[in-house]
Amino acid sequence: MLFYAPRWLWKSWEGGKIHALMMDLDVAVCSEIEKKQKKKLMIDYLWENLRYHNWWAYKYYFCEVLALINVIGQMFLMNRFFDGAFLMFGLEVINFINSDQEDRIDPMIQIFPRMTKCTFRKYGVSGDEEKHDALCILPLNVVNEKIYVFLWFWFIILSILTLLTVIYRVIIIFSPRMRVYLLRMRYRLVRQDVIDTIVRRSKMGDWFLFYMLGENVDSLIFRDVLQELAHKLNRHDFHHTTGYKGDLQEA
Repeated sequence: MLFYAPRWLWKSWEGGKIHALMMDLDVAVCSEIEKKQKKKLMIDYLWENLRYHNWWAYKYYFCEVLALINVIGQMFLMNRFFDGAFLMFGLEVINFINSDQEDRIDPMIQIFPRMTKCTFRKYGVSGDEEKHDALCILPLNVVNEKIYVFLWFWFIILSILTLLTVIYRVIIIFSPRMRVYLLRMRYRLVRQDVIDTIVRRSKMGDWFLFYMLGENVDSLIFRDVLQELAHKLNRHDFHHTTGYKGDLQEA
């Protein structure tokens, strides 16, 4: 539930904006008249709501931070559940594999013992209760130890990837030049001057919306939308501070 919470939160905040703006333009199988009308609707929305998507994008970034907090918190919760033996569990397993067979102690057996002492009670011939001590095999712990070794490495991988994603988002927020570079690399059909105009005249939230639309809309249609939007931006004066330095202050 905790892992799913950031996704559920974003789905609630996003409200189907991307799906509504797509208007089935992801496949581009429609008549030219219908395609032209849908492109006009998309351009009109982007034009009228330009520079008003920052809060929407920050909600998405906040959910990514929540995902990072969650995976780290899960490790500490698991560590408390195992009485402080989980945080270093994976490293101890690696050391166990690489150490000499005579000197090594299996950390998996320490957390998940495979054999334990059992006490059986039964009634004897005289009717008195008799106790018998025996050694019992716990086959389920053989499976449990493998599951939690996998979870340890999986949590570490998730933590590293999510941390890199958060750092990537911070760079995007504070670097308009990086936004230009990413759009150029991702959407090569769009002219460079169009991308420069779009990023220079918009905010970070608008860039995020453009990037998401580009991943869900047909590439040719997306190219036409950005070119028309850049043409409208060039014809109208938004009284923005030109240059990347000014964009950085406004973004």
